[in-house]
Amino acid sequence: MGRGSCVRAPWPPSSGRAFSRAGACAFTFPNRCAMDALIEYSPSLLAGAWVTLKVALMSVLLALATGLIGAACKLSGFLPLRLWTMLYTTVMRGVPDLVMMLLVFYGGQVLLNVVIDHFGWDFIEIDPFVAGVLTIGLIFGAYFTETFRGAFLAVSAGQLEAGRAYGMSAWQVFRRILFPQMLRFALPGIGNNWLVLLKSTAIVSMIGLSDMTRIADQAGRSTHQPFTFYLAVCVLYLAMTALSSYGLGLLMRHYSAGVRETQV
Repeated sequence: MGRGSCVRAPWPPSSGRAFSRAGACAFTFPNRCAMDALIEYSPSLLAGAWVTLKVALMSVLLALATGLIGAACKLSGFLPLRLWTMLYTTVMRGVPDLVMMLLVFYGGQVLLNVVIDHFGWDFIEIDPFVAGVLTIGLIFGAYFTETFRGAFLAVSAGQLEAGRAYGMSAWQVFRRILFPQMLRFALPGIGNNWLVLLKSTAIVSMIGLSDMTRIADQAGRSTHQPFTFYLAVCVLYLAMTALSSYGLGLLMRHYSAGVRETQV
C-alpha cells in the first residue's frame, strides 16, 4: 500500500455488524485521507442530519404543546392539578436527559413486555425515533411550562380587562390579546430552549438511532478519523443553530412591532 493511499471499510455496514477496523491514516487534520473519507461519507452524514432535524422538530412541537398545557395547569385554581404539574416539572428538570432517555427506551420496553405477556399480544418493539421524540419532548415540555407560565403572568391584567369591557368573549381575549402579548414575552425563552433541545438530540445516538452523531462515530471508527467526522458534526450543528437564531430574530421583530422599549 502506497504512502498516500487510504483503506476504509464499506459504507453502510451490513445489518447488525459493527464497522471493520480498517484504515491507515494518521490522526492529523487536514490530510488527504481525512478529506477523502469525509467526501465519501458525506451523503450518510447529511442523511443523519435530516434524522436529527426531524427528531428536533417533532420534539419541539410536543414540548410546545406540553408547555402550554402545563402552564395552564399551573395557573389553574384547581390545587391537585397544580401539584401534579409541579411534580412533573420537578422530575423532568431534575433527572439528567441521558438517564431519562435510557429509562424510557429500555424501561419502557420492559413494561411493554409485561403488558404484552399479560394480554397475549404479539411482540411490540419500541422504536428509537419514537422513544427519542417522546423523551426529549416531555423533558423540554417542563422547561416550556415555566417559560409560558412566566409569559402569561407578564401580560398586563389591564389589557385583558379592556378587552372584556369592549365585549370580547373569553376566547377572543385569549386569541387577540393574551396569546400575542404572551408570545412576545415567551420568545426569548422559547429560543433558548429550542437551541438547547437541538443540541440534546445527540443523546438519541445512545439508543441506536442513526442520527448524525451516531453515523459520525461509526464512520470515525471505520476510517480512524474521529476528529474529522466529529468536527463535521460540530459544523452541521452550528449551521442549524445559526439559522434558528436568525429565524427567532425575525419572529422577535415581528411580535415586537409597535412596542417601544424603555431605556434604563
